[in-house]
Amino acid sequence: VARACGRVLKVPCFIAGSMQGGYGGYGGYGGIMDHGESIYGIIPPKPIQQEKPPMYRSTHDGLIPPTCSTFHSKGTSLPGLSNLQGDCVDRPVGNLSARTMGVEPGSARNNPNTFMRKFANTDKVPTLSEVKRTSPDLLKPTTLSARHKPSVPRHHERPILNLVTSKNFIVANAVENILATPRKVGDGAKDYLHKEDYGKNPKYLGHIKRDIGEELNYIRELQQRRDDMTKSQVRPMDEMERLKLIDGLKAKWEHVNTNYQSGTHLTKLDTIGKIRRKETYETELAQIEKDIARLNRKGIHVDCTM
Repeated sequence: VARACGRVLKVPCFIAGSMQGGYGGYGGYGGIMDHGESIYGIIPPKPIQQEKPPMYRSTHDGLIPPTCSTFHSKGTSLPGLSNLQGDCVDRPVGNLSARTMGVEPGSARNNPNTFMRKFANTDKVPTLSEVKRTSPDLLKPTTLSARHKPSVPRHHERPILNLVTSKNFIVANAVENILATPRKVGDGAKDYLHKEDYGKNPKYLGHIKRDIGEELNYIRELQQRRDDMTKSQVRPMDEMERLKLIDGLKAKWEHVNTNYQSGTHLTKLDTIGKIRRKETYETELAQIEKDIARLNRKGIHVDCTM
């Protein structure tokens, strides 16, 4: 319309719920942003009420098994499909308990309300008075043991009294033993003097004696071997060698004795060195005298292993 009149008018453009463009043509009023606010948005719109359709209810029974189903067929002798005609009222094969997910947790636990009561699995033992009253036959013994002693006499069984005898049992016993004849030994008695091995040594003693002899021979052989080994390692000393050793020991004794006598004038041993030197000389002199006494013996042998 404005173009038809030959003029161009700059007017603000309002859109419901927002303001776009602002005063774009006017100088200084352009560039106003839209913040999503509108006077039409103060009053909320009325909610639309949708009608709820009626609940679907099937005309078929939901507990009957499905027609031409593959369920309840594995592990049975039935074909792969069940209820082909759809006339089965109940499941063709019953459900197996705990087949896939196992038993329910806590199903094997005992019910605390059904605990075992007293005399639940056994009967109460009757008392002795009840047994005597109800069934006295149970108290009778099945078998009676034999008597080893005579029974006690009854009150009406009186013994015979005032029985006196004039027999002297001591004299009668002596006379009977004197006049009695000795008993004869039966023919079946074994005579130990005529045995086959009477007066002979048992065989086990011979075995023991032979074992002891073998052990003694073995010990003698070991001793003989040891003596032979020691004899080969020892030789008798020559007379010249013995005399040379004695002369050498005497010369050593003279040397040690000279050193020992050089310190006998000391009446006071005030140092440890003097005391030890005196003790050393005395020990050496005593040992040399013992060695000379041993070499003066006869039958001296020398150990070749040393």
